[in-house]
Amino acid sequence: MTKNQLMKNPSIFSLYFLVLLLLRSSESREPFACDPRNGATRNFPFCRVSLPISVRVNDLLGRLTLQEKIRSLVNNAAPVERLGIKGYEWWSEALHGVSNTGPGVKFGGSFPGATSFPQVITTAASFNASLWEAIGQVVSDEARAMYNGGVAGLTYWSPNVNIFRDPRWGRGQETPGEDPILAAKYAASYVKGLQGNGAGNRLKVAACCKHYTAYDLDNWNGVDRFHFNAKVSKQDLEETYNVPFKGCVFDGKVASVMCSYNQVNGKPTCADSSLLRDTIRGQWRLNGYIVSDCDSVGVLYDNQHYTRTPEDAAAITIKAGLDLDCGPFLALYTEGAVRAGKLNEVDVNRALGNLLAVQMRLGMFDGPQQPYLNLGPKDVCTAAHRHLALQAAQQGIVLLQNRNRALPLSTRLHRTVAVIGPNSDVTDTMIGNYAGVPCTYTTPLQGITRYVKTIHENGCESVSCTDNGQFGRAEDAARQADATVLVIGLNQAIEREALDRGGILLPGHQQELVSRVTRASRGPVILVLMSGGPIDISFAKYDPKVGGILWVGYPGQAGGAAIANVLFGITNPGGKLPMTWYPQEYLAKVPMTDMSMRADPSRGYPGRTYRFYKGPVVFPFGFGLSYTSFRQTLAHGPTKMSIPYTSRKSFKNTTILSKGIRVSHTNCVALSLGLHIDVENIGDLDGTHTLMVFTSAPSVEMEKQLVAFEKVHVVAGAKQRVRIDLDACNHLSVVDRFGIRRIPMGEHHLHFGEDFKHTITLQNDLAEEIKY
Repeated sequence: MTKNQLMKNPSIFSLYFLVLLLLRSSESREPFACDPRNGATRNFPFCRVSLPISVRVNDLLGRLTLQEKIRSLVNNAAPVERLGIKGYEWWSEALHGVSNTGPGVKFGGSFPGATSFPQVITTAASFNASLWEAIGQVVSDEARAMYNGGVAGLTYWSPNVNIFRDPRWGRGQETPGEDPILAAKYAASYVKGLQGNGAGNRLKVAACCKHYTAYDLDNWNGVDRFHFNAKVSKQDLEETYNVPFKGCVFDGKVASVMCSYNQVNGKPTCADSSLLRDTIRGQWRLNGYIVSDCDSVGVLYDNQHYTRTPEDAAAITIKAGLDLDCGPFLALYTEGAVRAGKLNEVDVNRALGNLLAVQMRLGMFDGPQQPYLNLGPKDVCTAAHRHLALQAAQQGIVLLQNRNRALPLSTRLHRTVAVIGPNSDVTDTMIGNYAGVPCTYTTPLQGITRYVKTIHENGCESVSCTDNGQFGRAEDAARQADATVLVIGLNQAIEREALDRGGILLPGHQQELVSRVTRASRGPVILVLMSGGPIDISFAKYDPKVGGILWVGYPGQAGGAAIANVLFGITNPGGKLPMTWYPQEYLAKVPMTDMSMRADPSRGYPGRTYRFYKGPVVFPFGFGLSYTSFRQTLAHGPTKMSIPYTSRKSFKNTTILSKGIRVSHTNCVALSLGLHIDVENIGDLDGTHTLMVFTSAPSVEMEKQLVAFEKVHVVAGAKQRVRIDLDACNHLSVVDRFGIRRIPMGEHHLHFGEDFKHTITLQNDLAEEIKY
C-alpha cells in the first residue's frame, strides 16, 4: 500500500502510525532480557510469557551460578551476558514525582524534567484518596515513559509511610502525617496508582513502602539513625508504627518493603526475622521483595557491631527475609557465608527468586513485547499532569486563621500587594526533598503578580534570617501596599533527611520580621507558611493585626499559582492539618528517643499525637478552615451491633479480656456497618469539605482515633449525602498491651468533627443483629 493510499484510509493510517510509534518506542531501549534476536537465549523457558512466573523463575535460577546469583542481590545488579540478561539498577525514587535522587533516573535529552507534585505532607492535607491515586498514576506514566526512553528504571522506593511522631523530625515532610489510618490509606492509594491494575499480577512500576519500622529519628542531640535503638512496646508497634506498612501490603498490594537503619528493641530491622519473614511475608503475605535502606547491612556490622563477622551479617539478614541490599555488602560477603556453612544456597535462591518474580511481573523478561510501549516524551509534563500538580497544591493548602474574613483578598480593593519574606520568590524550596527536575516553576511572587501589582522584598537573605538589616525596606513596602503577604517558614537547610530540628519556632529573626512588617502594614496582613513540619507561631495567631494564616507545606512546581488562587478566592481552601502543631514548650517534655505514644504522668511525659496528647496546642490535628461553612447531620446509622464468637472454644480460651473480644475470634466479614451523613454548605461560596469520622472506645486511654474520611464538594446552599462504611474489626477495635487487637464491648462513640457524635453499642449476645 502506498503512502497516498494510507492517507486516504484514516483507520489504516492510524494503525500504521501506531505500529511505527510502538516500534520507535521499543527501539529506544534494548530488551532487558529475552531478546528474540539472540538465538542462544530466546528459547529458554524463563523467556516464555505463556508459562507461570514461578516456573520461569525456577528455570532461570537453575541456570545461574552461585556467583551470578549473589551479584544480583544488590541494587546495581550485574549483567549475566551468557544468558542475555542486562545489568539493572533497582534504586529509583518517586516520592512525589519521578526523582533523580537515586542512580536509576537520569534527566536530560528528551526528558529534561518530570511533573513535581507537592511534598507528601502537603497532599496528605487534602485527605483525598482519589487524588493520591491519581498522582500515582501520573508518576507511573512518566516513569514508564522514561524507562522506555532508557533513562529510568521500573522499581521505585516510594512512598515513605513512617509515622510523623515528633514535630522535630526532618523527614516528617516526606510522610502522610501522624495518624496511622491516614498514613495507611495514603500508602495504599498512592501504591495502587503507581503499580496500576495490570491483569495477571502484572505491575506498571513496582512501589516500595519504607522505612520499616519505628523509624522517625535522623540526627538529634547526638543520636543518629545508624545507632538508634527504638524501644517500642508491642502495643505501640501493632497500634501505630506497623499500621501503614500493613495497609501498604494488605490493601495496596505493594511489591516491596524497605527495612530501616535503626534497631527495634535491640535488633536491626533488616536482621529481624520476626519483623521481616514472620510479619511482612508471613502474616501480611507480601507478594514481592524486601530491600534494605542503603548500606543498612553494612551499618549493622560496621556501626552497630551486631555480628562478629561480615559473613554473619550477610547470613543473618538473608535468613531473616532480606532479598536485596542497597549497597555492596551482600555482593562482597554472601559467597563467604555460603562457603562457611552460615547460609545455604537455597536461601540465596529464595531471595533472588523474589526479585526475579517482580522483574517478570514488570515485563522485563518479555523481550521487546513490553507493556506501556506507547508512553514516551510526549507523556511527560503534559498539560493534564501540570494541572493535576496545581490541583494537588490547592487541595493541600490549609487555612489556619481568617480573622474578620481578611481572606480572600480582592483585586478591586487590594490593587497593590506587598509580597515579603525569604520564601516569597523561591523555586527549589517549593518541591521539598526527594524531588526531581520540575517541568516548570511558578513562585508565590509570580502567582500573586498575575492578579495585582506587587512590591517585593525578601526581608531576609534566607530562611535562616541571621540579621534584620533588610527589615526597613520590607516595612516601607508594607506601608505602600493595600495588603501584605508574608511568605515565610523553612526549607531543606532547616529540615531534611539527616537533619532534625532543635526547636519548632521560626528560624532566626523571622518572627521579628513578621511583627515589624505587621505593625507597618496599612492593609490586611496574610501569613503564608512554607514548611514540612509544624511551627509554633503563637505570636502571630494571637496578633490582632494578622488577618489570615495559610500553611502550604512544600507545594510543588505549581505552588505559587495555587497560593495566589487561594489568596484571591479563585480556589476555596479545604485542606486539614495531618499533624498536631505543638507549642515550643512541649519539646522539653518529649525526648525524640522516647518512642512511647501514651502519656505517663508519673514521669511528666505528655504523650504523642492527637490520640494521646491532651495538652495545649497551637493548631490541632485535622484543623482547617474554609471560606464557607458546613453543617453535618447523621441521616442513617446503626445503634447496636452483635459481635459473635466464631466458636465456643474461643470463648473458653479467655477470648474476653476486660470485656474485649479478640478480632481473630470473631467473623470480621459479617461485622460491617454503613453510616449516611448529610453535609450541607450553609455559606455563600462553593467549597470542598472533609468529613472525618473518629471513634472512642469504652475504657481505653486513647481519647479518639480517626477511622474514616471522605472528601465531598458541595455548592453553596446545597446538601450532599455521604456513605461511610465501617467494620468492627478494623474501626472499632483497640490493641491491648500484649499487642493483641480486640473489640471492646459497650458504647462506642463516633465523632463527626466537632459537630456531633453518635453512639453504637456492641454486645456479645449471639441472638442480636444490627438495629437501626
